[in-house]
Amino acid sequence: MSKETSVAVPQADKVWVTADEWFADGQRLWYDAKRARVLTDERVTAGPGVLKVFERAPTEPVEANAVWLTMLPGFPDGSYGWAQVDRLLPAGLGPRLYVEPVGQGDSDKPRRYPHSTVGRAELVQALWRHHGVRRTVVVTFDYSSLALLELLRRQLDPERVTPRITAVFMVNGGLFADAHSHPWQGTPLLRSPLGAFGARAVGRSSASFIRGWQQAQMYSRNYHPSRRELLELWSALVRRDGARFLHEGAGFVKEHRRNARRWDFAAIARELNGTIPLYVGGSDEDPYEHRQIAATRERVPEAGVLTFPGGHLTTSEHPDLLAAAVRDIASRHGVTALPEVAHTEEIA
Repeated sequence: MSKETSVAVPQADKVWVTADEWFADGQRLWYDAKRARVLTDERVTAGPGVLKVFERAPTEPVEANAVWLTMLPGFPDGSYGWAQVDRLLPAGLGPRLYVEPVGQGDSDKPRRYPHSTVGRAELVQALWRHHGVRRTVVVTFDYSSLALLELLRRQLDPERVTPRITAVFMVNGGLFADAHSHPWQGTPLLRSPLGAFGARAVGRSSASFIRGWQQAQMYSRNYHPSRRELLELWSALVRRDGARFLHEGAGFVKEHRRNARRWDFAAIARELNGTIPLYVGGSDEDPYEHRQIAATRERVPEAGVLTFPGGHLTTSEHPDLLAAAVRDIASRHGVTALPEVAHTEEIA
C-alpha cells in the first residue's frame, strides 16, 4: 500500500445488518470501572463503578500468539457503526474484538458517569487483559482515535505492561487538537443545554432523531440514507436509555484540546520512531475532520493516507471500501484469515 491512496470501487449490495442482529451476536460483561477490570460472575459485588459493558469477541479459545483485530467505535453510534463493515470482512479474519464504551450501544448507561477518553482507553486495556491479547492491530473510527492515541502514549511508557500494538488505522478521527472543524450543529450544539434538551427528544421520538441527524451533515450531498437505515441507527442509539450520551459524551473535542500535547499524533509518531505502522483515513466530504488529513501529510509524512469518497459516516456510506482497507491493513500486519471454502460446479 502506497503512502497516498484514493479508494474508489463500486459499492457493495445494501443488505443491512439490524441493531438487534448486531447485539445478539455479542455479550455483556461485568466491568469494574473504578479498578478498570473485567469481572467474572463469581467476583461481582455491588458497588460504585460496577456495571456491564457490551463486546463482540470470539466465543472459542484463541491461540495465545494470535494477532487480534481491535475495532473501536465512533460517536455516537458506538459499535453498531461497524455492523455493515463487519459483514463485508472475511469471515475468518481475526480474532476480532469490538469494544462498546460505557454509555453506548448495549453497554450500561449510568447517570452522572464521568465519560472520558482515559476511561475508554482503560476499558480497552481491561478487555485485552480479559481475553489474553498479546498483539493487536487497532482500527478506530471517529472519536475513538483519541483513546488509541492514549493507548499509544501508554505503550511508550516502559513501566506499563500493555499488549503490543502492531499497526493502527484511524479513520475520520481527531489527531491534532488544532485541526478539529466540527460545525456548530454537531458536537458544539450537542454539548450545549439545547443539546441536552434535544437528546431527551431523541430518546422519545425517532422522527426527532432523523431530523437532527440529517441536519448534522453526516453524509455526502449525494447519499440519502433510507428510513430503515436511520431507524436502525436510532434503535442502537436509544438502547438502554442511551440517547443521553448524545449530550453527555459530546465533550471529547474540548477534552482533546486540554490534552493537546499528550494526544498529539505527530509527537507520538516521533517517539514511536517507525516501530508501529501508521495509517490514517479521511473522507472527501467530511465536514468534521477533513483538516486532519492535511495536517497528517504535513506533520506525519511517514503515515499511510487513504482517502474515501463521501461524507463523514464512511461506515454507512461506503462500508465496502472501508472493509477492503481494514482487511488489507490487518492482513499485512499479522491478522490472519481462515481460508475460504471454494465452491465449484460440475459441468455435465
